[in-house]
Amino acid sequence: MTEPLERVRPGLTGRVEVVVTRDLTVGAVVDGMPFVYGTPMMILAMEIASGEALKGHLPEGWATVGSEVNVRHLAPTPVGRTVVATARVVEIAGRSVLFAVEAHDGVRKIGEGEHRRGAVNLESFAKRAALA
Repeated sequence: MTEPLERVRPGLTGRVEVVVTRDLTVGAVVDGMPFVYGTPMMILAMEIASGEALKGHLPEGWATVGSEVNVRHLAPTPVGRTVVATARVVEIAGRSVLFAVEAHDGVRKIGEGEHRRGAVNLESFAKRAALA
């Protein structure tokens, strides 16, 4: 079998844009909190951007799943702004890919850090997940 990450190289990038709606704010989930973009939603955008960086570089039947997140949320973002999350491959080790991730809201950088994803065979992964 070929290695699933053999076509992945440092420098590959991915990007996703998210318009902040009320549903994506911490205040929509936690009573009494402000209606600003939630940290979990920012991390999700960073994960999606990481997946975009690998699109077309994995064999059929393979995907990557998040395994580690080390991110700082730097600034609040109000409803209505567009957040752009980016990811850049910085290291490949075995079946693991490390990304440098950032998020900007059109005014300032709102988040930065690292995210690691592991390559999984979807069929095998689904079988293991069913046993959990």
